[in-house]
Parts: sequence; structure tokens; C-alpha cells
Amino acid sequence: MPSVDRLAHPIATPPTRLFDDPALESRWQRRFTAVRTSLPHHARDEPNRAYYTANATGRTEVWCWDVSADRHVVATDRPDGTSMATLSADGSTLWWFDDHDGDEFGCWRTQPFGADPTTPAGHPLPDAPAGYPAGLEVGRQLVLAGFADDEGTRIHRSVTGGPSTVVYRHPEDASVSALSTDESIWILAHTEHGDARYPALRAISTADGRVVGELSDAPGRGLHVLAVSPLAGDQRMVIGHERRGRDELLLWDPVAGTATELILDLPGDLDAEFTDDAAALIVRHSHAGRDTVHRVDLRTGTLRALPTARGVVTGVAPRPDGSIWYRWTDGGTAAGLRVLDADGGERELFRPPGEPAPGSSGLQDLWVDGPGGPIHAFLAVPDAAPAVTEGAPWPTVFSVHGGPAAADDDAFDPARAAWLDAGFAVVQVNYRGSTGYGSVWRDALTERIGHTELADIAAVHDHVVATGIADPARSVIAGYSWGGFLTLLALGTQPQRWTAGVAGVPVADYPAAYEDEMEPLRAYDRALFGGSPQEVPQAYRDSSPLTWVDHVRAPVLVLAGANDPRCPIRQIENYLDALAARGAAYQVYRYDAGHGSGVTAERIRQQACEIAFVRQVLAAG
Repeated sequence: MPSVDRLAHPIATPPTRLFDDPALESRWQRRFTAVRTSLPHHARDEPNRAYYTANATGRTEVWCWDVSADRHVVATDRPDGTSMATLSADGSTLWWFDDHDGDEFGCWRTQPFGADPTTPAGHPLPDAPAGYPAGLEVGRQLVLAGFADDEGTRIHRSVTGGPSTVVYRHPEDASVSALSTDESIWILAHTEHGDARYPALRAISTADGRVVGELSDAPGRGLHVLAVSPLAGDQRMVIGHERRGRDELLLWDPVAGTATELILDLPGDLDAEFTDDAAALIVRHSHAGRDTVHRVDLRTGTLRALPTARGVVTGVAPRPDGSIWYRWTDGGTAAGLRVLDADGGERELFRPPGEPAPGSSGLQDLWVDGPGGPIHAFLAVPDAAPAVTEGAPWPTVFSVHGGPAAADDDAFDPARAAWLDAGFAVVQVNYRGSTGYGSVWRDALTERIGHTELADIAAVHDHVVATGIADPARSVIAGYSWGGFLTLLALGTQPQRWTAGVAGVPVADYPAAYEDEMEPLRAYDRALFGGSPQEVPQAYRDSSPLTWVDHVRAPVLVLAGANDPRCPIRQIENYLDALAARGAAYQVYRYDAGHGSGVTAERIRQQACEIAFVRQVLAAG
């Protein structure tokens, strides 16, 4: 029997081991413990100084890399890890965000490039009150730092080493978006129009605060700064827009007052970086869960595909010598860092220490007719079975992505691989609300929030059951964040479909979540629902899992972070209390961090709890 905590909720405890086979037990954990690195980013004016994040210490921490000397130094050491950082333009100083146990509320710290965690950290903006981070730009002379709190957003400006002044304040969501290379203009992304989903842009003089230019596609469409020209005096910026229903590119020069759309013959969503001479763009093209990379000559308009393997490119970084750093992965292969040389040759950028993560089964595409149009999903089956029916019908986990403005793609995932090792098929659905399939698809979830996404998941579930892939009596729904919200809502609104549920850091009681969550998310929720819970109470009630809790029949595991500012703990406790009041079958796993954990061992414990819980439910019949 599970132990009982002070609130009388049954506690989930990680099992000692998941598999009797020592090799299998080692393999699934090594996928988590293998060193994972983000794509390094070099300082604006010093390409031989770069930073990245990696879990080599057992936590996700920030590392400094002296490229010319190939010297790597871990810079931070915090209990739950560190993930948010940048370098000053000259590469002399590392900035990193310091919060309390994952609550995302804090301040910026600094230390010299290449210093280790024993170096005392500086407090570069001592007169800026703590807040949630809302953008940071660190030039040679200027710093612009955004903070959000219950009063809205404020932007602080500081001449390096001096006191800061507030140069912008507004109750709506906003952020520092960019700083021109000559540091004469900074870009504010704002939602003064009241819709936090679709920001507009304002170019502001750093000398006198004068508005240099405005760019807005609101209402209903947003703009995002993707890159600024690396040439001093060249004020062009690459802007992401969605004027034709998908993410495309334009060049904006706020000083010249020009905004020129780039019409590229690519069907998916686009992201871009300038080359070092600003003569071309390196474009990352995302379509149906996979990426291609292209070079666009801005003088001739020539579009040329670059040779990257089929899979997912999580970022690109052009270099002064014409090469490109990039990070690549696919469903069966852990992410690696690559260099595409100017002559077309390819090589490894660097290899993290230790053994690479063991591989896993690759992903197969599913396209299923749904209530809002064709739905794209990914399917993985255990042991890389050559045909999806071999060994079927499988016990199946529907792994639901968060966001909601996000998507599953053909990328390596240790959690999915662990479920496969445990004998489960895994289905990942890019429901309405997901990115990568156009603006209409992304925005369709507002028709009935939560229920729209679940209608698409139900259509895919029907398909894999009808085709003999999934066992309807062993169908599990699981997810984190928005995926955890959808899991709880599915258990209450589709009780006949699901045998068990696993909800990580979920929205469980939407009105209470709104009361306690960080202000930027309140702004997002107001935009999503068309108002606050006081203004549109029925919409929040209809989409709140707590409303449907009396219909829940399947056992559920809830995982919750004690310091989570996005899906706060009180509203989860409300849901657990409701489960307890009706004698439902459930367990809860709490951890002392925020919206997820940067500690590798904690991630392993949570994954073990999930699989052990579902096994227990299925074994009980």
C-alpha cells in the first residue's frame, strides 16, 4: 500500500528498478544520464567565446566554451540547475538568471567568462526589483532587462556598470526583444492591444527614448524578432510574421521605414539567422515534424538547400568563416552538435564527455482524418518492429505535448524510449493548437479550449484501435503542463477511452490556477479564453478538469512541483482533494522544484514512477 502524507493523499514512490534484466535497466537510465548539450551561442562581437547548457554535472547548468582553446568550464551550480543565460556582446561576462528552486522569480547574476561556480556572482542590476524574466539584451555599453510581476511588465535600461532606470512600464505583457548591433535601437515586443498571444513591435532610440518605428499585425496575428543584422549601422532585422497563415519572414528596417516580405518556396514554418556578412540568411524550415536548412541570398533571392540529414534541427548558428553550427536529432538518435562547412563538408562540433545515449525505435508518421481536418501524429512501437502490427495490439501510451503552442516532432526522447522498453507503443498527436501546421490549426483550439484538442486525440485513438495497433483495454493518456491539463480533462470527459492517466504539472482547477499563476500566464489565459474567469466564468468552468472530476473512472498519477509558478500547487491540491472525497484511485508525486526539474536523477525518479504506476494499474485489470 502507498504511504499517506499529511493531506491523506496516496504517495507514489519510485520503484527500486523497472526491469529485471540488468542490461535493460541500465539502458533506459543511460538515455537520461548521457550528456545532453544545447546548441552553443557565441558572443555577438567575439565568436571564439560561447556558452551552452549541459547536464554533465547531473543537472542542467550553463557552460562557457573558449572555442579557440577548446576549453569548456561549467559556470553555474544550483540545486535545480540553471538554464537561462547569455553573454555580453564582447564575450567578457556571462549573465544567468537566478531564481528560487525553480519558481522562475528572481534576478540576473554575472561572472567573468570562463569562471567556475566558486567565483562570487555579481548583481548587475541591484536597483531592479526581482521578477519573472522578460527578455535581456547585453551590449558593450548598454543593458536592457525586462521583468514581469503582478503589476505587469517593466523594462530597465542601464549603462554597463551603472544604475538602471525604468524606460517602459505597462500592465500588459511585454519583453525586450532585440538590440541593434550599433546599440542605437532596441526593440520592444508588446501586447498593449490586450492580446498576449500576438505581440507587436516598437523600435526605440537608446539615446533619447524616441519611438523610431512601429510594426504591428494585431489583432489576430503576431510578430517576432528572429535576428538582427550583425553589421553596425545596418538596422535590418528578420521578423517572423504570419500574414498568409503560417510563420514566414520579412526584413524590417525601422529607420528606413521599410518592411519587405521574403517569399520563399517552402511549405512549412520558417526561422532564420543572418550570415556574418548580412548578405544571406540561414533559414530553418519546419514542416510536419521535421526540418530542412536553406541559404537565401538577399541580393539575388536565390534559395539553396543545405545538406542535413532527415530529422529535426533544433537551431542554427552561422559563423564568420562561412560555416554553420547546428544541432540535429531524430526519433532514434540522441541530439548531436554538427558543423556544416562552407564547402559543404560536415563534421562533429564537439563530443560531450561520456558514452552517448543508447538509441531507440524510430518514429512512423500517421495521418488521420479528424473533426477539423487531417491530423498528423507520430507512432513508435517496441523493439523497432518492422511492421506496426507485429506484436499488436500494444498497450499504448498517448503522450500529449505541452504548450499548447508547441508540437511533437521527430526528435529523440528518453521518456518515450523508456515506455518502448517497457513494452508500450507510444502515440504523439499534433492536435489543433499545435504549431507547425499553420495559424488556423494553431488557433482552432479556442473553439472550446481543451475539448478541441481532445477531439483530435480521440480521432487518432479510434484509428490506432481500428487498425489493430492499440489495445483499447490498455490505453493510457499522459502529458506534462498543457499535456497534463489535457490528461486530466480527458479522464473526466472521455472516461470510457482511458485505462490510466499520468498528469505532470497540470492545470487541474483552472479558475484557481489563474488566481495563483505568474502574471504573463494570466495575460495568456485572458487572450486564450477572451477574458478572465470573472469575465467569462463558464468558459473556464467548461475547460477546468475539476468540473469533470466526478466522471473520472481511470486511476491517475499526478506529479506536481512545489514551487511551480505556471501550474501552481494549490489548484492541484484542490483536484486531489476532490479525487479523495469520492474515493477515486490515484497517487501523487511531489518534488521540490518548479515547472519541471533540471536534475537528471529527479527526471529518472519521475519516469520510473510513471511506468510503475501504469504497470500496476494494468496488472490489476
